[in-house]
Amino acid sequence: MNRPAAVARAAALPAVPNRILLLGGAVMAAVALVAAAPAAFAQSQPGGGAPLTIQAVTERPALNLSAYGEVKAAPDMATITFGVVTEASTAAEAMAQNAARMNQVMAALRRAGVAERDVQTSGLNLSAQYDYIQNEPPRLRGYQANNRVTVVINDLDAVGSTADAVVAAGVNQIDGIGFGLKDPTAAENQARQLAVRNLQAKAALYAQALGVELGGIRSLTEGGGYAPPQPLMQYARAEMAADAGSTPVAAGQLTIRIDITGVYDLNR
Repeated sequence: MNRPAAVARAAALPAVPNRILLLGGAVMAAVALVAAAPAAFAQSQPGGGAPLTIQAVTERPALNLSAYGEVKAAPDMATITFGVVTEASTAAEAMAQNAARMNQVMAALRRAGVAERDVQTSGLNLSAQYDYIQNEPPRLRGYQANNRVTVVINDLDAVGSTADAVVAAGVNQIDGIGFGLKDPTAAENQARQLAVRNLQAKAALYAQALGVELGGIRSLTEGGGYAPPQPLMQYARAEMAADAGSTPVAAGQLTIRIDITGVYDLNR
């Protein structure tokens, strides 16, 4: 009884053009083709335009390694930091006494052959000094002046005698001594060459162990390098305590290290 009405409704629906059905089928076929072969797919554009290319990029395997090169070098310069500390009942008197003794120290440095450009004031301080007694307020004892100087000595044979000279002139604190290189370029370049050789050898070893061919290097980064050592305070004080002629000073050797990191391609 309801069949004629259903037929009437079906007849009333608009007809779908054949070209739309064909276009929908073509799009579905193109999607299926791209899914089956994701490496590359080209389709001509309407109006004769350039083909549309879809390409999947696969990242090549890589090897990320680090290595270092290290060389030893004898220092050719030294740096000494020392100070003159004075105390007096007034701030002005403490500073005046300090200035007088520091002038004597500067004269001793000139007599030792140290150039003015190699002498630098590294600290100047004036502070009040108090005595602390239990259950009593702090009691002002006086003032302390502290003048510190950093000296570069280019003749290592003169390090001990220079230290003795400034102590005799009024220096009463020596912070330490450090050794360095005037020009570390040659030592750094030698360390760089060793670092690269070590990196190449390590990369070749890994590639052989993995059973793959080592490709070219993508990137190379560097770290480390020469840095002047900090003053060795305990060592300096121990050496200065010796009282047999000129103060003995041992320069030893410096270590210059270059760290590098490289990324290599691996060919399957």
